[in-house]
Amino acid sequence: MSTLYPVGLDLAGRRVVVVGGGSVAQRRVAGLLEVGADVHVVSPAVTTALEALADSREIVWEQRTYAAGDLDTAWYCVAATDVPEVNAAVAAEAEGGRVFCVRADSAEEGTAVTPAVGRYDDVTVGVIGGGDPRRAAGVRDGVVEALRSGTLADRRHRGDRNPGVTLVGGGPGDAGLITVRGRQALAQADVVVTDRLAPQALLDELPPDVTVIDASKLPRGRYMSQDTINAVLVDEALAGNRVVRLKGGDPFVFGRGYEEIQACAAAGVTVDVVPGVTSAISVPAFAGIPVTHRGITHEFVVVSGHLPPGHEQSLVDWDALGRLTGTVVLLMAVENLPHIAEALVAGGRDPETPAIAIQEGGLPGEATVRAPLAKLPSAIVDAGLRPPAVVVIGPVADPSAFPPP
Repeated sequence: MSTLYPVGLDLAGRRVVVVGGGSVAQRRVAGLLEVGADVHVVSPAVTTALEALADSREIVWEQRTYAAGDLDTAWYCVAATDVPEVNAAVAAEAEGGRVFCVRADSAEEGTAVTPAVGRYDDVTVGVIGGGDPRRAAGVRDGVVEALRSGTLADRRHRGDRNPGVTLVGGGPGDAGLITVRGRQALAQADVVVTDRLAPQALLDELPPDVTVIDASKLPRGRYMSQDTINAVLVDEALAGNRVVRLKGGDPFVFGRGYEEIQACAAAGVTVDVVPGVTSAISVPAFAGIPVTHRGITHEFVVVSGHLPPGHEQSLVDWDALGRLTGTVVLLMAVENLPHIAEALVAGGRDPETPAIAIQEGGLPGEATVRAPLAKLPSAIVDAGLRPPAVVVIGPVADPSAFPPP
């Protein structure tokens, strides 16, 4: 085939003639109706689906064989009969009338080809496969899937850019565990404001002109204040940018996500929320620990351990947690774990309760330490475990002791 010039046709309301009424014609008619074409089908017989379209007046069906003059006033035509001579006659009339024509039986003998078409949002992907329809369809499917998954950048540079903030939960750190919608948001971002616990590998995939702002907070170390983060989100959005606030885990599980929403709302900035996979569940799962198991526990509680028991600002009832028999999941608790373990035991929890600490679950630095509750703090120190780590306390922390199914 000669090299083709790709072009998008606006066929809305314009007369298009399809000669033939079989399955190929049916497929072409579906695509033409999708773009609003005024479709006229010429064929002695048509498929049931085409007949239904004619009955509902979505197309015009002329129940006869093709005749010279059928392409008068047509903008575009498709020759899709199973008789090559008829298709050749249609193509010849189209050539004489300067109407572009697709020949379904012999693409190289027409003046146009139908690409493999896929759509995502308001983007249309059309692939011409050099005469190989399966190849074209495969490439199309790959591009559309990449757009849907967010692995292919889809940033608007003109028109309605929809500036604002998208709050994205990035999951526990593994780039493969962010949601599809989260990847899509990143693919459309102008600015990404990221935490250190967000999936860092995704930042390397961003186009070079995307601004990345590090909003990391180190335990008892360097950090960007929450007020500064809020101001950055608002200022960038008001400047007309599409801003992604990329956080680890889920933005509403000890992620201060709602504070950021409040700041944006007060400034008149629109915010979308993309939930994430919380580390409170996923990190134990990486280590083979179910936070619940039938017959073992009927509840699990997720607790922030960033303040020790007895601290004047703590909102946790540690005595109540000590009386529970189910699973307690602690986040941000490594530094205060000795005091937490003491408080849980004082509240009634058996000091021999199985417990495990999991560092960087699902990442290359993953490490685990198992010990009874009362001994876990010292075991963590001996093993050199460091934040971020998730602590799980309860019978589920020792799956080897589970009863057989």
